[in-house]
Amino acid sequence: MLDLRYPRTDQYEGDGDVVMRSIETILSSLFVPGDRPERFAKAEASGADAIILDLEDAVAPDRKDDARANVVSHGLDQRPVIVRINARGTPWFEADCAALAQASIAAIMLAKSESAADIAVIHQIVGRQVPMVPLVETAAGVGSLSDLLSAPGVVRVAFGSFDFALDLGCTQTWEPLLHARSEIVLRSRLAGRSAPIDGITASLDDMEVVEAEARRAKEMGFGGKLAIHPRQVAAIRTGLMPNEATVAWARSVIAAADGEGGAVRASGSMIDRPVVECARRVLAAVG
Repeated sequence: MLDLRYPRTDQYEGDGDVVMRSIETILSSLFVPGDRPERFAKAEASGADAIILDLEDAVAPDRKDDARANVVSHGLDQRPVIVRINARGTPWFEADCAALAQASIAAIMLAKSESAADIAVIHQIVGRQVPMVPLVETAAGVGSLSDLLSAPGVVRVAFGSFDFALDLGCTQTWEPLLHARSEIVLRSRLAGRSAPIDGITASLDDMEVVEAEARRAKEMGFGGKLAIHPRQVAAIRTGLMPNEATVAWARSVIAAADGEGGAVRASGSMIDRPVVECARRVLAAVG
């Protein structure tokens, strides 16, 4: 069982491998406004794989200082804590970075990440290399994905789908954002980074919608999804994990291929090495 009590960022070098592996496997990540400390423990108890304490969009300008102080003293130790900081170029960016130098967190999520230079500035202000989850939510960010993914400290990227749609002037529906999602998955794979994290689903009442979007993201190659409310967490995890039918299919494939050296026929379909490897991944995901 992985120990999810995280070191301060100034202890990153000694515990970096544990932290990086943990961030790589996160499925559901729940946003919590940094100026609402009464919600921190509730978020940790939600079942989310990680808690994202937010200093950006969820916090009004006149609440930034209070939110920053709350985040630094969050007191959470049962789940990885990621902090979303304000974008480079905003009035709050440098103060966010400086405050997190001694904070007990797993990673920093940079809003509107657009280049490796953005990441380098964070390391410089903090005083060391820290694990990073860049949030890609502009056309410039998608255009510079290869550069961004090559930056030291980057573990995986996340897709800020709503801000990206705003930047492009398109609707926040699936089809207009399909190309960007595909690019994020492809570039992550080419860079050797972990599968990216998909953006939020706005629905707070219809969990079937949340689950369906999580499943669709998984089918595209995403490895996680962002949540904005605790009730979304279970739906996201269900959508990202193989369902019973998929597990049954995987077991039948492995059984049919057992001991065979090449392609075989099973249940009316041809089964060869890529299919077998896919089945193994499904079974590995469910333990």
